[in-house]
Amino acid sequence: MIHLAQRMSRLGTETAFEVLVKARVLEAQGKNIIHLQIGEPDFDTPMNIKVAAKKALDDGFTHYSPSAGLIQARTAIARHVSETRGIKVSPEQVVITPGGKPIMFFTILACVDEGEEVIYTNPGYPIYESAIEFVGAKAIALPLKEEKGFSFDLEDLKRLITKKTRMIILNSPQNPTGGILTESDLRGIAELVREHELIVLSDEIYSRIMYDGHKAVSIASLPGMQERTVILDGLSKTYAMTGWRVGYGVMPEDLAKLIAKLQVNVTSCTASFSQIATIEALTGPQKDVEEMVAEFKRRRDFIVAGLNAIPGIRCHKPLGAFYVFPNITGTGIKSGVLADRLLNEAGVACLSGTAFGRFGEGYLRFSYANSIPNIEKALDRIKQILKR
Repeated sequence: MIHLAQRMSRLGTETAFEVLVKARVLEAQGKNIIHLQIGEPDFDTPMNIKVAAKKALDDGFTHYSPSAGLIQARTAIARHVSETRGIKVSPEQVVITPGGKPIMFFTILACVDEGEEVIYTNPGYPIYESAIEFVGAKAIALPLKEEKGFSFDLEDLKRLITKKTRMIILNSPQNPTGGILTESDLRGIAELVREHELIVLSDEIYSRIMYDGHKAVSIASLPGMQERTVILDGLSKTYAMTGWRVGYGVMPEDLAKLIAKLQVNVTSCTASFSQIATIEALTGPQKDVEEMVAEFKRRRDFIVAGLNAIPGIRCHKPLGAFYVFPNITGTGIKSGVLADRLLNEAGVACLSGTAFGRFGEGYLRFSYANSIPNIEKALDRIKQILKR
């Protein structure tokens, strides 16, 4: 038997992919499953992006690129981030990675020593906690509160900061709740970050998917914060490009050189033709994105109303991303138990709130990256299960 390193016991996972496997097994047995578990747009990648990628293949972009990314792609990203965040970014501050997760891991590896502490929001994306614990640091959970629109109390954050605190991880709009941090929230956080000389990893992967007139604000745009912030973004959610594996980080130039060095050691580089497609995504027509977001809003309104009409469930209306995080405490059933029953008995795949941390108990996460007819069927099946 192969001896495993002790660190492997600290490595977590992303439950959405585990539930997807279970759902596929049930489908292979002939059962109809409605997929509301995976965080993936159900739209196709816009045609102009696919055309650009095909041309890139024909033009010979099938070889290694510099580890930080092609200069033309980094330039396009720098320009895009400068325009959308109101900050000045140079290509030297950009590192392109195969998806967003490497930016999480590389930033924590580069900036956090064993025994130091990283504060992250909980319920939150599970890979944050996984990466923190894996490198030997301590993950400190900052609870999100439903009554605050799934934001958090600044006083709670203050109490969690110690001499060992090194980093704070923010995610807005947030997975799994769809909550957002307001500019007022960010100003309070920034004051603490500057006071304690901390680093912020700002996961802004859903920043283009917001509703009701809300606009994303990056903490990097606040005074004294750009030099203390790593922005994580990518193309997966905004452009329905999950399989293309393009993420990127924007950070101080000295740190970017080190993150690129980590990439040399792990993945070498991101696929060159995907980087050329990135240029087209960011600089080409944005009509498809606008239409996707409008459809997500329509689905959000539909599923929130439907869930709130089910006895025992109450659902806060999210302001961003494409998830709802309904409170199910009124059903008297634990999150994991109800999620399993919905999958196995009703054919509705969703995630237990506990897949996103201990403060997720009492909630489920549904992705509304599915059609309204399918969402309507899912709501009916949920009603039938709870009637039993």
